[in-house]
Amino acid sequence: MALDLRKALNTVSDVVQNRPAPLREFDQIYMKVADMVIQAEFIARTFDNKDVVFVGDGDSIGLSVMHLKAKGVIDYAPSHIVLLDFDERIVNAVNEFAEKNELEEKITAVLYNVCDPLPQENFRSHDAFYTNPPWGASNDGQSVTAFIQRGIEAIKPKGMGAVVIADDDELDWPRQVVYSTQKKFVEMGFIVCEMIPNLHKYHLDDAPELMSCSIVVRDVLGGSVPPSEPLPAKTLINFYGRDNPLKVRYVRDLSGLNRGRAADVTYKLIPLEKKL
Repeated sequence: MALDLRKALNTVSDVVQNRPAPLREFDQIYMKVADMVIQAEFIARTFDNKDVVFVGDGDSIGLSVMHLKAKGVIDYAPSHIVLLDFDERIVNAVNEFAEKNELEEKITAVLYNVCDPLPQENFRSHDAFYTNPPWGASNDGQSVTAFIQRGIEAIKPKGMGAVVIADDDELDWPRQVVYSTQKKFVEMGFIVCEMIPNLHKYHLDDAPELMSCSIVVRDVLGGSVPPSEPLPAKTLINFYGRDNPLKVRYVRDLSGLNRGRAADVTYKLIPLEKKL
């Protein structure tokens, strides 16, 4: 179907208005709105009528997909999306938006950190996964492969996946991460069936020209997947950048009744050694 660009941008702007402020220390760097429209339409079309798990989604692509379908901008979308994210602000924002817009049956969000084993109810339960993880510039892509591992654990045999990672012809580290990512997929029995380079830009002050690509993969072997385990300690080093390890389990939402208005304190960090 032909996309009404004005209606699409206005619809996605509803979702953008709903997002909490990004926390750069956790690589929450949001995609620009026009590129969100492009990505949401692409994911809606790629995963039409599939049950999809999103392993993290600060950009709110999942919510954009379902809102675009509900508003009649597109007539295809996943049958259901479950979002797993460690930021309770994002989880609450998605669930509250879904409730206000009668999308509760289409998208739900759950608090979860990739350092922990995948929840049993999500293990090998979905048709496809999507992730836009920390890009792994300082850890040879290990943060990317950690999110991919959780996505693979979540899908049924012969399922699909999509990952967004850095893509820049002028820098060495994005090429290395793309290589590591594709190597991980091949080792797990997947093939790359589509790659769209240089597709998105971000609100990134220190690297405004850095772009990302979309990679779509398919499980061709349908092999077994080992039980989900905690991430090894060595994987947590430089997880969010140089000298920025994964040491926070959750970002707690403290906005309460102040949601939608400025507040002095809107979140609290919960370290790994503590649980809710």
